[in-house]
Amino acid sequence: MSGIPLTPLGDIAGLQAGVGFPLDLQGRSSGDYPVAKVGDISRVGRSGEAVISRADHYIDEGDLARLRARPIPAGSVLFAKIGEAIRQNHRVIAGCALLVDNNAMAAIPTKRVDSRYLYQFLRTVDFYRLASATTVPALRKSDLKRLPVPLPSIPEQRRIAKILDRADALRAKRRAALAQVDTLTQALFLDLFGDPVTNRKGFPISLLGDICDVRDGTHDSPKYVSNEGYPLVTSKNLTSGTVDLTGVKSISEVDYAQINKRSKVDRGDIIMPMIGTIGSPVLVDHEPRYAIKNVALIKFTASSPSAVFVRHLLGSRYFDHIVGKRNRGGTQKFVSLGDLRAFPIPLPTVDLQREFARGLAAVEKLKATHRASLAELDALFATLQHRAFRGEL
Repeated sequence: MSGIPLTPLGDIAGLQAGVGFPLDLQGRSSGDYPVAKVGDISRVGRSGEAVISRADHYIDEGDLARLRARPIPAGSVLFAKIGEAIRQNHRVIAGCALLVDNNAMAAIPTKRVDSRYLYQFLRTVDFYRLASATTVPALRKSDLKRLPVPLPSIPEQRRIAKILDRADALRAKRRAALAQVDTLTQALFLDLFGDPVTNRKGFPISLLGDICDVRDGTHDSPKYVSNEGYPLVTSKNLTSGTVDLTGVKSISEVDYAQINKRSKVDRGDIIMPMIGTIGSPVLVDHEPRYAIKNVALIKFTASSPSAVFVRHLLGSRYFDHIVGKRNRGGTQKFVSLGDLRAFPIPLPTVDLQREFARGLAAVEKLKATHRASLAELDALFATLQHRAFRGEL
């Protein structure tokens, strides 16, 4: 941050904590003031938008006295202040006067700092590192007040914010384009096969267990090892069509071999969660070196339908229509091996399945192009951020 004087955040912005939000006031869909919960802040942050102007809950002017609250003015920067939500590091700008609940906080800019500049700078700060090292991490006002902020003149702040906003807008457009590409797969599927729920094209129905080898991983709890071992993949490691080994626990070679006697994962298989976030299948396109627990394993034979077709079917609303809404023994979703083996699969012709696979390959190629472009824009934005707050932009 050489070249720009540093000023404590507490000298240029007020820090206002949120308020407790009684249950009897929750649930209003309109009112004088939105009440932004951490979920609202995270939703806007994940979308790539900067401004929050609505929420799931509202209160009226007359409720302020009861809550002992004062509205947070438009232009304030909002963020989570307690719990694991801090780790997400979302920042949003209040687009109107509003309140936040007691799990969030606002930095209210004074005349010394431009709102968009403050927003862009706070996005570069890892608040989780500032959180107290307790069972439940939390941000303290005293720590935030001491946070050094590079503070050039107001005209320079606005110039920097404008450059970063424009770069951010390019990233948002690329993300929107990528989201549009995602819809092509579903459109292609419906065009070729129709809605499998109604099956108006009259495809013959077979049970998944009759056309594929359907197994599951271990349900035991092998001892984890701290030294080098083999990853044990569970439902939480299957996200967005991929196997994410971040934070995965390892097991010994003996346990790995024992599990794989029955449930060895190979390239070309489908694996999918059986507990929790069910209906998120992964088509294995790599050489797996892990074992699975509470995860279904679907293997294909020469007479099986296309794995690409089956994966898409298991990841569609059709799966949720058939088994996804069944809860057994509580609120956590669960699908049994028997459910999967009895899952009805409409079977279009081989030619149609191949046409779908070719179309999907073209869509994936287009998505890869957009992802590469987005990665370049993300890298450019990070460089601009780094230079902006060092006085080098």
